[in-house]
Amino acid sequence: MIELTDIQKQIQQTFRDFSDRVVKPLAAKIDEEKKFPMELFKQVGALGFYGMRYPESAGGSGLDIVSYSLAVMELARGSLSLAACCTMQSLMGTYFLYRFGDKEIKEKYFAEALEGNKIGGICMTEPNAGSDLMAVKTIARVTDDGFVLNGQKTWITSAPVADFFTVLARTDNHEQLSIFFVPSNLEGVMIGKSIEKMGVRGSVTSEVAFIDVKLPKNYLLGEIGGGTKCLREILAEIRIMTAALAIGIATAAYEDALKYAKERTQFGKPIGKFQAIQMKFADMDVQLETAKLYVLHAAELSDKNLPRQKEAMIAKLYASEIANNICDQASRVLASYGYAVEYNIERYLRDARFTLIGGGTSEILKINIAKELGL
Repeated sequence: MIELTDIQKQIQQTFRDFSDRVVKPLAAKIDEEKKFPMELFKQVGALGFYGMRYPESAGGSGLDIVSYSLAVMELARGSLSLAACCTMQSLMGTYFLYRFGDKEIKEKYFAEALEGNKIGGICMTEPNAGSDLMAVKTIARVTDDGFVLNGQKTWITSAPVADFFTVLARTDNHEQLSIFFVPSNLEGVMIGKSIEKMGVRGSVTSEVAFIDVKLPKNYLLGEIGGGTKCLREILAEIRIMTAALAIGIATAAYEDALKYAKERTQFGKPIGKFQAIQMKFADMDVQLETAKLYVLHAAELSDKNLPRQKEAMIAKLYASEIANNICDQASRVLASYGYAVEYNIERYLRDARFTLIGGGTSEILKINIAKELGL
């Protein structure tokens, strides 16, 4: 059992109140309009979310991963679209700028990103490189004064509104990947077609192409060939974050269905009084509480800088799977109303699928967990 500190409880309550008061009333509109929730994105920045994980010396608040995970859960409980945008900004979108950016990059982009005034994205996936990142074909050719970047990326979160990207690419024939900082307004950066999605539709996603993009030497983040190692360093946190997103959407579905079960009357009594419905909620409650505890356990290991790769994979695998199950069971509680756009459940059901993909598919995670067991 994880005993939350007073600060952690305060963080949790702050974001819970924000979700209930500000986010939830707008969640359906975000989904319907399929637009980046810019105003809410900036309000989340005003709460200090984007700097939670970074030290005070870098402009952040120096909080722990447990606190961050609790905040993510509450944002996702309000709107998974908003939470997806915000978590991208707070982790993958800014991490490499924090680690390797020079004074210019940190002052002009990183500091502004922590406030929510600039938006960052990360370009990893390619048409033929998803789970297999080593199949990346994007290349940064070394020149006398820097690099020339060419390649095609896809499934890039926040790309249509991004001010900058961090891009995984090969440098000539180097075996490992490198990471580059690429402002979106550079000549040759082309934002491609938007990708219409089943859910999380307010988190706008599109293709991005780089055509002879000239980069100065200081836009290499870290060392040549060091990108693969650096990405692995935050992979556990990416999976913990995705698991926290799953907990949030599962909690929203569970709470809505529970409220409905107490109010909906059939055969002379609330449907929650029927054993068939009670057993559904017992199963959902067990799954949700178990997942929540394990996610926070993985986050605590991360805070203590202890080995957590396997634990992060278990957390992400279990949380994403139970989130989809809980959304499905919640929909069944509402029966025909669970299929109606008028109720939030159908959106939760669509949105939850997102958590099965980010941070590694369930199949990839199972294979990697088996490897951790020496198989």
